[in-house]
Amino acid sequence: MVYDTIGASPVAWAGKPYPAVRDAAERDGSVAVVPVGSLEQHGHHLPTATDTILADAVATTAAERAADAMPVLVTPPIWTGHSPHHTPFGGTVSLDGGDLLDLLERVAETVLAEGFDGLLLLNGHGGNGALVSSATSAIGASHRTAEVLGVTYFDLGADRIGEIRDSDRGGAGHAGEVETSMLAHLRPDLVDLDAAEGTPWESPYDRTRDDLSHPGPLSAYADFDAYSETGAVGTPELATAEKGERFFEVFVDEVGDVLERLHERAG
Repeated sequence: MVYDTIGASPVAWAGKPYPAVRDAAERDGSVAVVPVGSLEQHGHHLPTATDTILADAVATTAAERAADAMPVLVTPPIWTGHSPHHTPFGGTVSLDGGDLLDLLERVAETVLAEGFDGLLLLNGHGGNGALVSSATSAIGASHRTAEVLGVTYFDLGADRIGEIRDSDRGGAGHAGEVETSMLAHLRPDLVDLDAAEGTPWESPYDRTRDDLSHPGPLSAYADFDAYSETGAVGTPELATAEKGERFFEVFVDEVGDVLERLHERAG
């Protein structure tokens, strides 16, 4: 699978003339998906657009599989997010939190103005999580006749991911086993497994997020050079494309369930 051409998918908003977009929006239970990513360092072995590529791939594949049962379109991804904690390594473009929140609200305003009944903000970067939640609330309050959801895709399916991974807790962090495996599956041309080197995720505080699939209730800030010398947190050395396909299928399946329920509620 290669997701590198804007508009190539049959569910891509960007590949359709405007009458086709409006036709989709006007159908009962119509859903628009906005992938939200980042442009930030991902160690020595993954591209800086990792979060954007993965969020877009999960959103697009889930929507393609749901398209026979519902009218659904996926916008091009928002490619930059809130990433100040990655700037010490370089290669990172970051928005202030308020700017990202404003961007999400403005995008949603025009998406919903087309007539879509439901909107899903599908996030792929941990630093965006709280802002996507805030945007979901603000957008929902401003558009009370629409169904509005927001989710970080890797917060879904933790038990199923645990059955696939080989790393201990802390091994599936930023640019760790899960993200590296999925990129090796989706875009092997952008992955250098020989350069994969990370530090298992360890926080000085209990109950913070300490793994991609283990979010915690406590929030704390630290620049990522406090966690890792390479910028990768976890054990990317354990990544394989075969596991990446299985991880990817879990997330696509979980997001598909979200889309199904959103369509039912929006109809």
